[in-house]
Order: sequence, then structure tokens, then C-alpha cells
Amino acid sequence: MTHDPLAPRPVRDSQSEMDEIVLPNDANPLGALLGGRLMHWIDLCGALAAHRHSRNHVVTASVDHIDFLVPVRVGDLVILRSSVNRVFTTSMEVGVKVFVENYIADSAQHVASAYLTFVAIDREGNRLKVPAVIPDTDEQKRRYDDAGRRREFRRSEFNRRNVR
Repeated sequence: MTHDPLAPRPVRDSQSEMDEIVLPNDANPLGALLGGRLMHWIDLCGALAAHRHSRNHVVTASVDHIDFLVPVRVGDLVILRSSVNRVFTTSMEVGVKVFVENYIADSAQHVASAYLTFVAIDREGNRLKVPAVIPDTDEQKRRYDDAGRRREFRRSEFNRRNVR
């Protein structure tokens, strides 16, 4: 029996989580996490889900805007969770949600969320088809539908910016 590499896969199979402790090298002079460091972690966590789902190399094609909702301090634990929201032939929209946990105070807050688009590629950089994703829960189905609307918006914005 052969395994079909393009057989649809459930969202839960590629969901990923990363944990990072904010160290002084990750922070500005005020002891707050650098936004660029958090964006790097978001990209890595998103790529984990995209790699797991596509079972191929992936590259970041775009990142939607990121709002930083609360400051994150040196010593805090940052938790990043990612999942594939929807697949479009060779690309995937991945959602990443970020939390800060103060494990001493036993509290957690939502820090940021972002949507990233990844493209599956081979070693030569050629695009590869990606298996469809199967949303199981109501929340996953909502994110799947929302991803289609965001894709249309991204395409219209791209076309608007590139009209000569």
C-alpha cells in the first residue's frame, strides 16, 4: 500500500507550539522583548506547522500586520501556537497566536496574533502542491472560512499596489 503525499490532513496533525524564555539579549534597554525577536519567533512557529502539514520545505511569502497588545519582559515565558488555517494549491495560511505567561504570578495574557502565508518548495525552489487541510472543530472551520476572505483581500491589495 502506497502513501498518497497529497491526501488531505486534519488541522490537528500539524498544530505546533514553541516556548521561549525572554533573556536579556532578546530585550531592549527597558527590559521589554524586542518586536523583531517576537516576529522571528512567530515566523519560526508558523513554519513548524507549515512544514508538518506539507512535509516539505517552506518559505515565508507574506505576513499580515502584527499588533503588540501587551509588553513582554525579561524572564517571562512566551508561548506561541500555530496551525494551518487553509491550503491554496502550493501555499498555506498559518495562524500564530502568542501568549505571555508569568509562571511566578501564574497568569497569562494574549500578546499578539498573526497570519502568515507559506509556500512549499523543493530543493531547487520550485513550488510544490500541498495537501488540503481538514478543519474538524467549529473554530477550525471558522478560521478556514476567514482565511479565504483574507486571501481575497490580500490579492486585491496586491493588485491595487501593482497596477501601473
